Amino acid sequence: MSPVKHQNIDWINNLRFIALYAVIVLHTSAVLLAQYGKVPFGDWLTADIYNALTRFAVPVFVMITGALLLHREYELGDFFKKRLSRVLTPFLFWSLVYIAYSWYNDEITFDADAWTNIKQILHLLKYGSSYHLWYVYMLIGLYFVIPVIGKFVRNATQNEILYFLIVWFGVMLLSQPYLMRFNPQVDLHYFAGYIGYLVLGHYLAFKEFKSPNIHTWMILLFIFMLAIIITGTWLLYKNNSTVGTLFYEPISPSIVFLSASIFLICRFTIPKVSPVVTRFRDFAGSYNYGIYLAHALVLYLLDYINISYKLCTPIVSIPVTALLCFVLTLGLVWMISKLPFGKWISG
Repeated sequence: MSPVKHQNIDWINNLRFIALYAVIVLHTSAVLLAQYGKVPFGDWLTADIYNALTRFAVPVFVMITGALLLHREYELGDFFKKRLSRVLTPFLFWSLVYIAYSWYNDEITFDADAWTNIKQILHLLKYGSSYHLWYVYMLIGLYFVIPVIGKFVRNATQNEILYFLIVWFGVMLLSQPYLMRFNPQVDLHYFAGYIGYLVLGHYLAFKEFKSPNIHTWMILLFIFMLAIIITGTWLLYKNNSTVGTLFYEPISPSIVFLSASIFLICRFTIPKVSPVVTRFRDFAGSYNYGIYLAHALVLYLLDYINISYKLCTPIVSIPVTALLCFVLTLGLVWMISKLPFGKWISG
């Protein structure tokens, strides 16, 4: 039996829940991270730690997609009808909500010329009406490649999949700012980007590991990568580097190892939690996409009433604000889903 089906994919549900909260913590702390030299160093270091601790979130979302989808066979029409409709309709709804909020907040203006206004809206829809929606554009692109890469994965040997991942990692290394000078003129962009996380998620979900200590090794790897990311980011900021977020970049070796380690930690962990926690996890999981789409709006509104990292000491205020945002966003998305046609737009 495959690891993904085993234990009723509870570990996948746990991982998705953790990644969703992590992305909200990440966005809660990001503003403080940008204040290096303007806030007490201890506060900035707290933001650095929380950022490092949660940077696995989006890569793990993609890895979960690979683990759940690449081993399945699809008829192309059914695949796109099912997947893209689930993604596009809520995405368009929330994109328009963020455009309306930007207009209300005087970040954009509309005039009497309807066509000019339409062009402005289309421009915002083309490039993203909120900072976090880049993930959806990336996800749509991955959906177009999943039927192709899935056929490769289903028919490839483990060594062939490992070959793909090794080349992907090598291309990633040569794309790093300090290594780009060694990048040859060979065109290897076919192995670049988030497609590697799709394949990595499938590979790690289905691979049978012989080491009985894999869980311990992954915990140690996660801690080691945290130390590297936190320290490396601090040194880059300290030296006024133009690549201060180098260790945070999702397509980078540090985040690959961080994401792979938390992925395997969750796969090989069977937590004993109360049924109430499990029900809440499953309830939130059913609105996972909607929470991602809407959480930035809730963070904006919380900040408007002075609930943010500034609430108290950041080591407390960041996770508390993120938790409050999580719960409120879940409630908002749930209420929208109960409206006529709400389930189509809430996410």
